[in-house]
Amino acid sequence: MKSIVFFNNKGGVGKTTTVYHVAWMMSELGCKVLAVDLDPQSNLSSMFISQARMEEVVLDESNKDTILDAIAPIGDGEAYVPVHIEKINENISLLIGNLSLSAFEDKLSDAWSKCLSGDSYAFKVTSVFKTLFTDAAQRTNADYVLIDVGPNLGAMNRSILISTNNVVIPVSPDLFSLQGIKNLGKTLREWKIQWNKRVNEYPTNKEKSLIPDGKITPIGYLVMQYSSKDSRPVKSYLKWTERIPIAYSEYVLNQSKVSETDEYRLALLKHYHSLAPMSMEVRKPIFLLKPADGAIGAHLSAVNRCYDDFKVLTKKIMSLSK
Repeated sequence: MKSIVFFNNKGGVGKTTTVYHVAWMMSELGCKVLAVDLDPQSNLSSMFISQARMEEVVLDESNKDTILDAIAPIGDGEAYVPVHIEKINENISLLIGNLSLSAFEDKLSDAWSKCLSGDSYAFKVTSVFKTLFTDAAQRTNADYVLIDVGPNLGAMNRSILISTNNVVIPVSPDLFSLQGIKNLGKTLREWKIQWNKRVNEYPTNKEKSLIPDGKITPIGYLVMQYSSKDSRPVKSYLKWTERIPIAYSEYVLNQSKVSETDEYRLALLKHYHSLAPMSMEVRKPIFLLKPADGAIGAHLSAVNRCYDDFKVLTKKIMSLSK
């Protein structure tokens, strides 16, 4: 099982849409995929399941089908409750998000501090996401776990990141994404160092495989949502696109040398403006839209291009993930 988190502390970069489409493309390629919605906004869950099902999950107080229902008991000093797995199709499973996930931040922050004193319970709380991913991946026979998180550098995302093997950074070609890369690179290095200090305090009579290794390996970035003309980015975005490789090399990889071929750029994806609402309405990825869904003429050509784009991107992610 390979786990991949899609993360940027800047919002609006197409992160959730990318996770959704990569999950579907992995399914197309015959892989078993577990999609995990750990963004408190729960947009990934809303893309995968119907409005009626979301209302059932959110409004029915007796419902225990979200991620929070599995991890909350650990925060209360109880045993982990096996997480509910929502079956989307033969190859895709989903862990449904919860708007109240952010309430878990304080417990994770407190546990993070207590790990420094070798507190076994604190390690259990901090490792809750590794427990969650391992359990659900084993029960679904997942080849890949794709994780969507919120755009912040808080305690919950820290615990998620140290429990994940690979990180993909979606960015927009603009000033704020460039700043986001700088913030993210510095923070990821700090989290790795801080976790390593805590691992050294882990009780010697405990099984170390139960806690995350905290490697947090960046495998690349992808540039999302640029306007296009003749298949090329417009000038206002081009200058930012050219600066991203330098920022990624310096701040994320902590190296000064930049590859001329920009080997860490996974994709440069267009924004399929008119197809997005169509995709949401029929609850399927853009690249699987059919004429019956309204994808005709130029739309159908765009659907085919989208399929090719995400196939290339997904294969690259699969080949680079560890």
